Amino acid sequence: MSPIDLHSHSTVSDGLFTPSELIRRAAAQGVRVLALTDHDDVAGLEEAHEAASEAGIALVNGVEVSVTWNNRSVHIVGLRIDPAYKPLKDGLAAIRAGRGERARLMAAELEKAGIQGSLEGAYAYAANPGIISRTHFARFLVEKGIVKDTRTVFKKYLVKGKPGYVAHRWADFTDAVEWIRASGGIAVLAHPGRYDLGRTNLASLIADFKEAGGEAIEVVTGSHTADQFAQFARYAKEYDLLASCGSDFHGLGESHMDLGRLPDLPSGCKPVWHDWPEINSPECRVLSPEGSATQHSALSTQHWG
Repeated sequence: MSPIDLHSHSTVSDGLFTPSELIRRAAAQGVRVLALTDHDDVAGLEEAHEAASEAGIALVNGVEVSVTWNNRSVHIVGLRIDPAYKPLKDGLAAIRAGRGERARLMAAELEKAGIQGSLEGAYAYAANPGIISRTHFARFLVEKGIVKDTRTVFKKYLVKGKPGYVAHRWADFTDAVEWIRASGGIAVLAHPGRYDLGRTNLASLIADFKEAGGEAIEVVTGSHTADQFAQFARYAKEYDLLASCGSDFHGLGESHMDLGRLPDLPSGCKPVWHDWPEINSPECRVLSPEGSATQHSALSTQHWG
């Protein structure tokens, strides 16, 4: 199992654990390097850094940016960002403002389907009201007994063609990549296997991402199958992209994969962390450039990005 997890969420977006709780669970699960990548917000990073120092693991500054590509919603993870970089902060603030309007429209659509009180119900699950998401609506629908679990929600509600779905324009695709890179970070195409694009559109997405300045792609992630690990390793090689790995952990019972359970990257991948001096210094090296595990225990607690 890989000791590196570069995609996770806290209560600052739609995770179930506070930043401190997330760090403690990661440490208990054997994670040595964690990126906190809350949706469209970096407010949890300060608390997470304090907890990481206490837990003895390294924290990477991250964010997951909601963007629109060809009228489709996709996500771009930023790693080693500077959370104080003003264009990034301003861009994320604009995205959060749009989330509130989308939530009101989603509630109206659910009301048409006979489901009352969903807006208030969703906000009751949002520890950070600035990041109101479909996940919060999903938890409300489970609470009301309308569906059995949050995964079922996204089959019956809140997705295109189903009650509660609302089309929304997120951040510009190229703008988001620029914010991340100009802040000193690395732009990573998140969980590409989730977008159900078909081969041609998927290739176009990856090519456009590369052209916009994107540098890496999630190869190993919680929602990918073993076959997709291999598929996106091939895409990484074809488009000369670095490979990233992340559980996309939100909480127990809601995530495809727990913290600390990621397999290593497929052979031949060039890890996104291949030139991070903090990881690859002799005293704290955790993974070789080929992706195989080496020294886990000596990792420092230096904060990156």
